[in-house]
Amino acid sequence: MALDEPEFTIGIEEEYLLVDAETMALAEAPEALMKACQTELQDQVSPEFLNCQIEIGTKVCATIAEARDDLRRLRACIAREAARHGLAPIAASCHPFSRWREQTHTDKDRYNELSTDLAGVVRRMLICGMHVHVAVGAPDRRIDIMNQLSYFLPHLLALSCSSPFWQGHDTGLDSYRLTVFDNLPRTGLPPRMSSFGEYERATGILTELGVIEDASKIWWDLRPSSKYPTIEARICDVQPRMEDALTLAAVTQSLARMLWRLSVKNQRWRIYETFLISENRWRAQRYGVREGLIDFGRGEIVPLEALMDELIALLEEDAAHFDAVDEIARTKEIAASGTSADRQRRVFDAAATSGKDRDGALREVVAHLIEEFHHDL
Repeated sequence: MALDEPEFTIGIEEEYLLVDAETMALAEAPEALMKACQTELQDQVSPEFLNCQIEIGTKVCATIAEARDDLRRLRACIAREAARHGLAPIAASCHPFSRWREQTHTDKDRYNELSTDLAGVVRRMLICGMHVHVAVGAPDRRIDIMNQLSYFLPHLLALSCSSPFWQGHDTGLDSYRLTVFDNLPRTGLPPRMSSFGEYERATGILTELGVIEDASKIWWDLRPSSKYPTIEARICDVQPRMEDALTLAAVTQSLARMLWRLSVKNQRWRIYETFLISENRWRAQRYGVREGLIDFGRGEIVPLEALMDELIALLEEDAAHFDAVDEIARTKEIAASGTSADRQRRVFDAAATSGKDRDGALREVVAHLIEEFHHDL
């Protein structure tokens, strides 16, 4: 490790939905379930905005291998305790058929204030995400890496899509979650900042006016964490398969180190206009891995498989440093075989072909998501 190299430790946060194991519909978390999980996992588990949600967070991990052990432990606990109540967790960013109007939010001051402040917009937040923290060191470095890493956010989104269905219908989008989330204020791609001081001044205006409580109410796709010395990538849909979540975390960690390596050589990744990155963000949201992203250097749309070949080569040194070569290589497999959104549609189509009606086919999709959650435990 170079003398001034950041640790690049990571932490993964995931939000899950709880479903009735028989009806496959959303179900509220019983108090006894939350208590049992908190007894075992302490502060690594917490309620989320809606009563049908539960959130976990790994410990600070140096490697993906460490993150795998902790994430498996967390997921296994949630699955085991949910089963005691006839429930099961799914790690998909939207439930295929349950309706947001039928859900209730958690009775905590933070969530009561959100409901009051954001009104009908936040009440539709029947969505779950995955956040990856990476420790990159000094505050100004967080901003510098944030500015450059934004280019890759559409790539991460494309690999992560898990929300094609909304309230019983195929939306035609692979990540409908973002359509819902983007209705909140202070979301989307982060603005370009020149320094951490500029970030603090900008966010400070809103806090001083009482518009927001603190910087945790800024929900950009990538932001400096308000609690930790990290950057926090928030672009991804949550992953039904644990190994896919670990691949996304490995890519995020390795990208941060790659960009730091460039800075040591007095180099940097080219920064494109947010308008252009937004177009790739939309392509990823709409098509997932199917239609490719724009390579602005080449001036052409490039298939995701080819982009992943380039990414694997770009991150070769960093993947080796973190012993995450297999996880980074998995991006090519995801690009080739499809994301959760593709798998969910295949399950729905197979069920419909076998004679099931729409409701029955959607329940098959939820059963598939339950199975994927338990696969790697």
